Amino acid sequence: MKISKKSITMSVLAAALFLGCANDGSVDPGNEVNPVEIPAAVSNGTISFAFDFIHALQETQPANENLFVSPLSLHMALGMLLNGAGSETAQEIQKGLKMDAVALTELNAAYKTLIRDLPVADSKVSLGLANSVWYRNDFSVENNFQSVLKDSFESEVIGLPFDDAAKDRINKWASDKTKGKIKKVLDQIKSDHVMFLLNALYFKGDWKSRFDSKRTQDAPFKLENGESKNVKMMYVSSDFKTGNVDNFVAVQLPYANGQFNMTLLIPRDQAKVDDVLKSITGDSWSKLNSGMQESGVTVGLPRFTLEYSAQMKETLQKLGIQKVFKDEADLSKINNSSKLFVDFIKQDTYLGIDERGTEAAAVTSVGAITTSAAPEPPRYICDRPFGLVISENTSNTILFIGRIKNPDSK
Repeated sequence: MKISKKSITMSVLAAALFLGCANDGSVDPGNEVNPVEIPAAVSNGTISFAFDFIHALQETQPANENLFVSPLSLHMALGMLLNGAGSETAQEIQKGLKMDAVALTELNAAYKTLIRDLPVADSKVSLGLANSVWYRNDFSVENNFQSVLKDSFESEVIGLPFDDAAKDRINKWASDKTKGKIKKVLDQIKSDHVMFLLNALYFKGDWKSRFDSKRTQDAPFKLENGESKNVKMMYVSSDFKTGNVDNFVAVQLPYANGQFNMTLLIPRDQAKVDDVLKSITGDSWSKLNSGMQESGVTVGLPRFTLEYSAQMKETLQKLGIQKVFKDEADLSKINNSSKLFVDFIKQDTYLGIDERGTEAAAVTSVGAITTSAAPEPPRYICDRPFGLVISENTSNTILFIGRIKNPDSK
């Protein structure tokens, strides 16, 4: 019997907004901080995935460009897909996610904890996580798949005719959940599309110690080709945690009450940011964070914005996730009567950093288809290509990671 061609496109939106509002650096008494506790095996696995992901991405992207991606977005998107996969397809995804030693039920429980607890980790941070599933109302979705998405991912599950009105409704959901920063996730709904999965992550927080706009000035930024460009360099002097590694130094800039941080990775001497990122593993990242010491320092950080987009299929194949992209993919837990496989996985991001704080957005799309005087404080100045990581302290969840090779200051 000939199986009719159908496709399933899971457009998984993970949009995180880091909206900073400057303050005086003080923390009001009584402000609440709540630990985010997930199993160590999940925490360690997600950290390892984050750096494996950026290593593989570096191999597939132009060497002279900025990179800015969300490991959390991609991990959760693939986690949703994992719940629809079976046999070797599921095994590859689970191994690629560094979760092969974690039971799926335990992983789903960890996702649920992140969705529930990240939003209340810091009382001075506004963070929201939302998921939704949209399926064509003549397409059958397995009840168990719907149940796990509703329970573990707290997802809305909505069936409707796939027409222009559906496209507008899905785009409006994405825009609403990201405060208008991601206005469109779909340009069109094709005749063979049967499903879209969306995940939205929203964050709004203050810098704990503000950058003083009066100190911002034009400064040279040394590009890797030997040339320089002027950027708007911001400066802040305060007590920050710092760490020293063979080929880079790290400085941690906290948001709000300190549950969320941006860690800057500044290459030493002749080292390049690609070498820095390639040298970091999950274990070395944990060691770096545990060994940081707080001291008075001055940090220089360019004010800039960037937009980034990359197809993730080749990157994920390098991580061993391969069968899901082929005809023999097993996605029968989504629908056991249609032959489905993943056609594309794409992530689009935005990052803006200024004196007030940080703003970032990421969209991950997964498509499946058939077939004496006191000395001056030490200075940590990002005046050459550098790396950055945005993370939460207690769960060690990495929300964003990137390399900034050519900041566009305004």
